[in-house]
This record gives sequence, structure tokens and C-alpha cells, in this order.
Amino acid sequence: MSKYHFDEYVERRGTGCVKYDEAPHADVIPLWVADMDFRAAPAIQEAVCRRAAHGVYGYTVVTDEYYAAVINWFSRRHQWNIYREEMLYTTGVVPAMSVAIKALTMPGEKVLILSPDYNCFFSSIRNNGCEVLETALKKDGENRFAVQWEDFEAKCADEKTTVFLLCNPHNPTGRVWTADELARMNDICLRHHVKVVSDEIHCELIMPGHRFQPFAAVSEACRMNSVVLNSPSKSFNIAGLQTANIICAQPDWLRRLERAININEVCDLNPFGPVALQAAYNDSEDWIDELNEYLWENYQALCHYFAEHQPQLVVTPLEGTYLVWVDVSACGIPVEQLCDRWLNEAHVWVNPGTMYGPETGRGYVRINIACPRARLMEGLERMNALLRQE
Repeated sequence: MSKYHFDEYVERRGTGCVKYDEAPHADVIPLWVADMDFRAAPAIQEAVCRRAAHGVYGYTVVTDEYYAAVINWFSRRHQWNIYREEMLYTTGVVPAMSVAIKALTMPGEKVLILSPDYNCFFSSIRNNGCEVLETALKKDGENRFAVQWEDFEAKCADEKTTVFLLCNPHNPTGRVWTADELARMNDICLRHHVKVVSDEIHCELIMPGHRFQPFAAVSEACRMNSVVLNSPSKSFNIAGLQTANIICAQPDWLRRLERAININEVCDLNPFGPVALQAAYNDSEDWIDELNEYLWENYQALCHYFAEHQPQLVVTPLEGTYLVWVDVSACGIPVEQLCDRWLNEAHVWVNPGTMYGPETGRGYVRINIACPRARLMEGLERMNALLRQE
């Protein structure tokens, strides 16, 4: 029995929850948006309740304790030394991404991504007047997605490419990039005067046998050529509390980032985000460790189920995140049509891979396994039943 009751179903319909209340059918099992179905760690719940009990929810000051919680967490857990003067806070990693692009590019320049990639990368780049430049990830001999280094360097060498936007760990393929891979990315970027912006929102969601490597902690060269975006939101299921951090060791870039935060008007936190962050980083480490064990067991259950019932579906090895990337091309059904049928006939909501790259995501679906195992297995059964009709 889980100490933190990850097997417990929490009713979320009717609470204004995007994951459930946007579903077109009342009994949909939502395995789509990156939002967990688990209650937050007890320390976070208690901290938010204490703050709510005060009864006054005015403008919020970010205290020394907030910065200390972030600095101590990353030092202790990831051997990354962050300095307070390198930190800026904002309302979320997607707003932080938009801030970084605005601060480090000029309209019309190109921002390089590893495709398939998180769908907001595409919109954030375009919303800031820049052009999306994709380098496709390809499967290696172990069915993992890997960088095509020659193409990566050719895209960095494009004189219009000024920023490389990295997802570390990678959504949707589940890769946890190694220190060697990150160092190689940075070496290529430095040769071509490309700045690195690393989205590390999934950094605590790491599966057994893998280790998260903060980009800025790989080397001094990486530290000085990067802007890192992180938040406890995904790992601790507190995205609605809207708190994130931007870490940058370059003083000139930091000034531009701070200016962009104010231009975009994402400079104020709500009263609950800071106390939730402190409770996550100060008092919830055992919760995140048990969560990762539960997610790994869910992943194994999914792999075993597909191997038994739909062996033509190829499951990508999961190294990090709770998002499983599955090749469904052998079904012979266009992925958008398949996902539509799963939603409207089987009442299971998963995301088509084309959301993450019209070409590189073709033939794939992304399945969110961050839910009680019984719910996951019911969803898989429904998906299987529809495929068996074909």
C-alpha cells in the first residue's frame, strides 16, 4: 500500500479542472494533458491551507525562505549550485519561455528545437515573432530517441539561428539527456553563437536507472551559455499555483530577462505559490521518490498490457516524465482519426503525436500515466477493445 495513497481515485469533475471538465463525455478517462490525478504532498496541502486560513490574499512578497528552498533543493538533490542573484521568479515555465525568447532574440530570427517537442514551444516561438527551426530526433538501436548531430550542427550554423530551446527531460519522447549529450549540444551552440534555453520543468520525474542533469551544472561553459527554466509545478502537481523560476548566470542576459518579465506583465506571484514551493522543496522529498516508483510501476503495467494485447504498438523506453510515447502506426489508422475514435467511441482521451510535430509526431500518441493504476488499466482496456474491432 502506498504511503501517499497514489491508488486512491480523486474526483475532479465539476471542479473547474481542465483535464476532466473539458472532456466531451462524462465518463472519459483523460490520459492527455500533463496534469496528475494525485493529491499534492501533505506538506503542500497543509502549507496552502495555513495560508488560506489567513483570509487576506493581497500582493505577495517573495521571501528569503523561498530562494533558500530552491537553492538548497538543487544543491542537495542535483549538485547544482544556484546563486540568488541569478534567479528571477515568474508565473510559470511557459510564460518564462516566452520571456526568454523575447529577451534573447529579435523578431525574424530562428529558434531551434528537437522535434517532436512540447507543443507550446511552437506557439511561444511564433508568438514572439520568431521562426521555428526543427531538427528531427531519430530512434537509436535501443528504440530511444537521439539527436542527429550533423543536422543539429547544420541548423545551429544557420546565421538566423540565435537560440536553441531544449526540453530537459524531453517531452514527449521521455528522454533524460546525459551530461555528455548536453555538453555536446552546448559545444555546437557555442561554435555558432547560439544561446541555450533549457526547460527543466519535468526534472524530478526520473525513472530508475537514470539521473537528471541540470544543463547549467554540466560545466562552466554550459552555465554561462544558458537560461534555465524550472518549477515544482509538474513534479508536485501544483501547476495551478503558478510559480516558476528563471536561472541565468549572465548579468547582461539577466537584465534583459527581467525587463521582458515586466513587458509581458508576469512579474507577480499569487499568495499560495511561494508557500507551496517551499513545502515541496523543504518537506516533500520522500513524496516525490515514492511518486516516481509508482509511475515506474504504471509504465511497466502499460508495457506488459500492450505486449500481451496489442504487440504491434511500440512503446518508447521511459527515462523521465510521466508521458509515454507510443508508435501506433502499425494500426493503419491516421493518428488524429485514431485519437478521435478513442475519445468519442472508447471515451479515452490521449494526445495525437502530430501536436508535437506535424511530421515527426506522425504515427505516435502520447499517454499520460500519472493516475491511479486501476484508471490507467481501464483506459488501456477501452483502447484495446476499439482496436480489436478493426
